[in-house]
Amino acid sequence: MSQNYTINHVQSGNYINGEWVQGKGESFSVKNPSDLSETIGDVAFSTVDQVKDAEEAARGALNSWKNLTGSARGQYLYKMAAALEENLQTLATLASKEMGKPISEMKGEVTRGIQLLNYYASEGVRSEGDVIPSASEKVLQYTKKVPLGVVALITPWNFPVAIPIWKLAPALICGNTIIWKPAENNALISSKLCEVFEKAGLPNGVLNMVIGSGKEAGAYLTEKAKINGLSFTGSTATGSTIAAACAQRNIKFQTEMGGKNAAIVLNDADLKKSIPPIVSGAFRSAGQKCTATSRIIVEEGIYDQFIAELKEEMTDVKLGPALAEESYLGPVASKDQYEKVQGYVDLAHKEAEVIFENQDKIASDGYYIHPLIVTGIESDHPLFKEEIFGPVAVVIKVKNYDEAVALLNDTEYGLSASIFTNDLNKAHRFLDDADIGMVRVNLETAGVEYQAPFGGMKQSSSHTREQGQAALDFYTSTKTCAVHY
Repeated sequence: MSQNYTINHVQSGNYINGEWVQGKGESFSVKNPSDLSETIGDVAFSTVDQVKDAEEAARGALNSWKNLTGSARGQYLYKMAAALEENLQTLATLASKEMGKPISEMKGEVTRGIQLLNYYASEGVRSEGDVIPSASEKVLQYTKKVPLGVVALITPWNFPVAIPIWKLAPALICGNTIIWKPAENNALISSKLCEVFEKAGLPNGVLNMVIGSGKEAGAYLTEKAKINGLSFTGSTATGSTIAAACAQRNIKFQTEMGGKNAAIVLNDADLKKSIPPIVSGAFRSAGQKCTATSRIIVEEGIYDQFIAELKEEMTDVKLGPALAEESYLGPVASKDQYEKVQGYVDLAHKEAEVIFENQDKIASDGYYIHPLIVTGIESDHPLFKEEIFGPVAVVIKVKNYDEAVALLNDTEYGLSASIFTNDLNKAHRFLDDADIGMVRVNLETAGVEYQAPFGGMKQSSSHTREQGQAALDFYTSTKTCAVHY
């Protein structure tokens, strides 16, 4: 049974210099991926000229914003958090309807946004440098952190509230002004988010949002806009292109990209406690997390028991509409995503052995992918190597810990990984041996707290970190000061 939440037809808009501006480019209607018979709203893309207007607005607001005290900027973030909390239900409902994430997960995501804003608001009154002894007499030498300037934020569709906030909150508290380009299929929730933030009374031009395509709006921001920094989350291919363009222009950049995350299960693992977080990591959000568990590597001594208990656990995983009262897995977010993931599902049926496949029948027409677990492939197979970004997981058997870690590291990605074991020695070895940015023991791969650094190694990241104190390092430059007195 679906919850009766009413969202009126929503129109996207560009938020530039404190005003709402209708896009003048391509337009289209947005369908609910849970029920394609429902139209949620309409989107009109911005033109490059409108992106230029946002760039000019951000540049014009920079001096007055960065010259505010950190405490004053923090007060704006506290107001943004309060406005977000007041509109939690509306935002969660709209996001669920626009991209198909279950309402319970979306409420948690909006709550995460509130926490992030409050966390970074408090950074406005913390120390921002160090006093350094000088070799000369009567010289005071110290460092201070200064804002980059105008920063561009390019955000993905899979976390339409949390990821934009974990970029814009530290950018704002550090004194930067922003041009934000959300993913094309987050246009409605992004517009609503700016409406909510408008209530905090941010000065005009401090936060600007443009709805546009990556080929036009994104390319302009990356290749031509007069920006001082750019933070991107998305695919490895796009991130690599952005990194090259920013490096060519000597613009500070940050790219968070793909993952092919693995959970290792050793012979001594407690399966009753291990399997639920593995299933959660693999299938919540329909597997559309860069930290989702896509590979499951199991020691041979426990393999048969693991498969039997995994199949039993999967019987409780049900497909259903995003706004359902029950705990369902929703659809994938779009037609393009459906076709991509379905291609891997078809490949799995042809070349792998199916362990489990959900057979729920869905009443509505939507982009539903039945959760699938397979085995019987080699470690060089595309299902084991490539990022699927959907509810598909692969299980492979290994002889021992060393083989498991070798398989774990045999990938171009290095975002997140878990090990399930009661052996303290191997748990600590794993934390050292895994070439991974986020390593976890007896916890799912998909998860990191907002106060902790987030990011990967190898092709998963440009080697900076988001969230926590690490985000403040990206959005600032260090200035070394000396005074002879």
